[in-house]
Amino acid sequence: MPKLTKRLVEALEPGLKPVFLWEAETPGFGLKVLPSGQRRYVAKYRVGGGRSARQRWYMIGSHGTLTCDQAREIARDILSLAAKGGDPQGTRIDVRGAATVADLWARYRDEHLPRKKPKSAHHDEQLWRLYIEEALASHRLPDVSRADIADLHQKLAARPYQANRLLALLSKMFNLAEGWGMRPDGSNPCRHVQKFKEQSRERYLSADEIGRLGKALDDGLKAQVITPYMAAALRLLLLTGARLNEILTARWEWIDWDRRVLALPNSKTGAKPVFLSATTIEILRELQSLPTSDASPFIIRGRSADRPLVNLAKPWKRICEMTELEGVRLHDLRHTAASIAVGQGVSLPIIGRLLGHSQASTTQRYAHVDADPALAAVDRLGEMIGGAMGRHSGK
Repeated sequence: MPKLTKRLVEALEPGLKPVFLWEAETPGFGLKVLPSGQRRYVAKYRVGGGRSARQRWYMIGSHGTLTCDQAREIARDILSLAAKGGDPQGTRIDVRGAATVADLWARYRDEHLPRKKPKSAHHDEQLWRLYIEEALASHRLPDVSRADIADLHQKLAARPYQANRLLALLSKMFNLAEGWGMRPDGSNPCRHVQKFKEQSRERYLSADEIGRLGKALDDGLKAQVITPYMAAALRLLLLTGARLNEILTARWEWIDWDRRVLALPNSKTGAKPVFLSATTIEILRELQSLPTSDASPFIIRGRSADRPLVNLAKPWKRICEMTELEGVRLHDLRHTAASIAVGQGVSLPIIGRLLGHSQASTTQRYAHVDADPALAAVDRLGEMIGGAMGRHSGK
């Protein structure tokens, strides 16, 4: 078994079956000549050592692409690793058969998304479809690096909020991949990728702006630019500090008129009471008296009786144009309610109780607060906002 050289490799004639030539200088390193004439360098070893151990073949590369000396150096590395108990070919097989990011997403979608709120699940699906699928879907999980994540994150630099939500989703997916045994522990490629700084987007309405908003709602109703349900929804958002979806999906059966509570069975933070001021109760009674209200289970009914109103964005845009309000989002009505409550001297635990605060630690702080102080606070809030909008509770 002579040392493999270029002349010897190229002189070896192919046969009807593969022909092998092994080198004595590097035991386990050899040449395989196929009937087609192709010449490939190979390494042969036993996993774990010993004659009874399983034998592995490792294809190093083709002659011409590699020289004899280059192939020999690779073979020595492979054989050295095998001698230490490694299995280079087994590792190669594992890598070739490794799951892709698309496989990870499929498992995340099937096993984790159903646990999330529908809105959050929908947002994750959007991020996958718009950004992740094209960039990473075909990547094998072991190959995804921090550079890959940082590059994708950087491409959304002009939209820092969206970029950071994307990073959070990927981080969660790769954490789950570790738990599912799809990547080694502690290998999350999202680690140390710095989030973009997000500008605070809160906007608070002044007393003057609230007054203009109340007038615009009255004028919009008279001009039939908006419906009574649209106007009521906007007023309820400001008076209760509830989230948009909480108001739009609320049902009449959830109202406890005696306790003045709208008991939401499910919200972003779970079951949640929305406390109703005297002004809010008045608005709800007005809605209840509408001829179209009886046929719908929803407080803010949509075009058909069996569906709630689903789009308040367009009516809100029209009202903002009429009122000349700039840079105000629907969610800012919630912020405004909280800021007014602070201005009225309401304590932070009570405000947390009114708004259904999302922080668990804060929720624990105000979990013991009784409904009576919360109702008193929401009444003060209703009187201030209702008065600014030209509505009074009659108390």
